Amino acid sequence: MEQIREIGITEIEGLRIGNAQDAEAGTGVTVLLFGGQGAVAGVCVSGGGPASRETPLASPLTADNPINAIVLSGGSAYGLAASDGVMRYLEERGIGFDTGYAKVPLVCQSCIYDLGFGSSSVRPDASMGYAACENARRGTPSMGNVGAGAGASVGKLRGMERATKSGLGYHAVELGALQMAAVVVVNALGDVFDPALGRKIAGLRSEDGNGFVDTCEELWSMGRRDSLFTDNTTIGAVVTNGRFSKAQMNKIASMATNAYARCIDPVGTMADGDTLYAASVGTVEADINVAGTLAARVMERAIVKAVEAAGRE
Repeated sequence: MEQIREIGITEIEGLRIGNAQDAEAGTGVTVLLFGGQGAVAGVCVSGGGPASRETPLASPLTADNPINAIVLSGGSAYGLAASDGVMRYLEERGIGFDTGYAKVPLVCQSCIYDLGFGSSSVRPDASMGYAACENARRGTPSMGNVGAGAGASVGKLRGMERATKSGLGYHAVELGALQMAAVVVVNALGDVFDPALGRKIAGLRSEDGNGFVDTCEELWSMGRRDSLFTDNTTIGAVVTNGRFSKAQMNKIASMATNAYARCIDPVGTMADGDTLYAASVGTVEADINVAGTLAARVMERAIVKAVEAAGRE
């Protein structure tokens, strides 16, 4: 029987990851680059308030063109400007969809709301997106309070003063020839749990700061509210060397969101913009059920690492 083995995320051929951030302002950018051949991509948007750019490129209803990059950033909708720098970086290297008059890089992006952490007037821009691309050439990327995770936090139902710092996490494995990686920025309204241990590891803190309280119970006690504390959204991507169609990658993205449900409670609310991309960068023949189940398992560990890495800094 094949065994699942943990690998480094940079071992996946055709994937490079780079971070750039303003640590003082508490915001940043994480870029997944897929090289000249691009990636077949799908997406699942499970939250009610996403901030995104070119996400329809991953829909099975649109043209079957590979994408060149996925951008995860802070800054809410302001942070969508980071993709301008990513497109410039790719254009300079002749990477993009050939329209006949110019090669247009195909770049999907999703953002978290981190304006309540650090400075609300400093947001990721084109220069930060470009810098993240340059940093993708520099080996294994860091986790925690870096890139798009610089301003991430969780457990925010009662405001930032009772939230827990979170961040950016990665995890990658291989099962025989099939490789699967997950990248995630955990910035949730809800609490975060480690399914392997069966316990809460981050979330809404008690008023005295000495422990956690249950966000779901707090939500129920609030009754009907026209608006929640909306500074949330968990965004991420799974990347595989398995060969799948665009429709299949959408299914894998949907299956991978099971990790959000296993690790975050509540999740996918109207106060979240939860989004998960799935990208194929290889030619390994694999079963979609195996790949989707593995994607969810890998994403679980990335979510846990995102919280743990931020807590160590």
